[in-house]
Amino acid sequence: MVGKYIAGLISAVCVFGLSVVLSYFVLCRHLASTESAALAGPALHSLGAYAGVTILACAGYGAVFLLLGMLFRNPVVPSIAVLIWESLIVFFPPLLKKVSVIFYLESLCPVRVPFDGPGKLFAVTANPTPAYLAVPGLVLLALVVVAVSAVRIRRMEINYGTE
Repeated sequence: MVGKYIAGLISAVCVFGLSVVLSYFVLCRHLASTESAALAGPALHSLGAYAGVTILACAGYGAVFLLLGMLFRNPVVPSIAVLIWESLIVFFPPLLKKVSVIFYLESLCPVRVPFDGPGKLFAVTANPTPAYLAVPGLVLLALVVVAVSAVRIRRMEINYGTE
């Protein structure tokens, strides 16, 4: 399980990390060519933060989906439940927000994007988690979930005669 997780983490970080870095450079190049060239210089300093958030997102969500893939024969329905949970987290009270990966990732982003739209009336704000708690928390989540998955897979029995 640990090897499977590390392989998935490396491939996800390569794909998503590279896409974040490339799209960031394309955006900054576009901003430098427009009249708002002042945004391109300072904005480039946030690249490390966004790359770090991407790596932590791959680690956190990778661990969650590894566990779902191990627990369920068809993990599509539980994955949709995680997607719905993470999408509706803006409407949950602050205590429930802390049971979400996206809450800690949003706390680490340099620029806070305000929630807008008709649901703004129902959105609940919560204080962001400081980086010194969010980063170790996400890493600890990934380690614990991978460890639980590893222990669980060691106790599974495979009966080759039934299939």
